[in-house]
Amino acid sequence: MSPTRIKICGITRPEDGAKAAELGADAIGLVFHERSPRNVGIGQARDIIAALPPFVKVVALFMNAPAGDVLEVLDRVPVDLLQFHGDEDTGYCQGFERPYIKAIPMGGGDVDVVAYSVRHARAAGILLDSHALGEAGGSGLTFDWDKAPQGLDKPLILAGGLTPANVEEGVRRVRPYAVDVSSGVESAPGIKDARLMAEFIEGVRRGQS
Repeated sequence: MSPTRIKICGITRPEDGAKAAELGADAIGLVFHERSPRNVGIGQARDIIAALPPFVKVVALFMNAPAGDVLEVLDRVPVDLLQFHGDEDTGYCQGFERPYIKAIPMGGGDVDVVAYSVRHARAAGILLDSHALGEAGGSGLTFDWDKAPQGLDKPLILAGGLTPANVEEGVRRVRPYAVDVSSGVESAPGIKDARLMAEFIEGVRRGQS
């Protein structure tokens, strides 16, 4: 089985992105959503990316953003993937002609993950988060991991309330392609803690052993 990929989301400082990469993160996430305490501007995003070593993926996160806002980021910031956290439809997500990840709100009752996956057939991956529809991620809450389907036809990314204390169990139970963490490795919103990031990555490695 290939190693579980790790994304550290909500990076707001170049030194945090560089440290995440040094510790073994495969990707970092930049939030372009003004209501988020982890929101970054274009100049800030460019500074963060400039501090990264080669082969670390950069994911730009949006939530129900006007298409023009996404296009501006794509024009000015060298990102690898888009991640959509709102109720964006497939036409919108595919319209940017970039690989994208679609987040599914698992906190609002019964959700048909397979149906989401079918609707977003061209998504590079499906991300399960603990927010309810219309809410942003980064809440620090988990969802019922038993609702994560097995054998999905595209990579499954586990998010929502992951921390160094629970990620090992999450990886063992869900067997995701990747995990995505934000608030669980912070000392304050948007400020990553190097010790927590290291412990989180160690937990992922234990969970897949």
